[in-house]
Amino acid sequence: MTNRVSYAPQDFQKMCKQAERDHESKKLVVLMARVKRQIAERENPGRIGETSSTDSGLMRLPSRSAPFER
Repeated sequence: MTNRVSYAPQDFQKMCKQAERDHESKKLVVLMARVKRQIAERENPGRIGETSSTDSGLMRLPSRSAPFER
């Protein structure tokens, strides 16, 4: 028999809600970075290569995903 940690139902629900908030905030950070990059590209059309190199460290969502769909 293995020892498993069993959480109380309220604790599990709180953990699920926190995980969902964390996931939503990560998506929001990615979206904000994308919008900032697009604004910078519009303001400085000749500097597209520079702004894309700074964006390479951010988490990118797959193109097939629907990030705001549940």
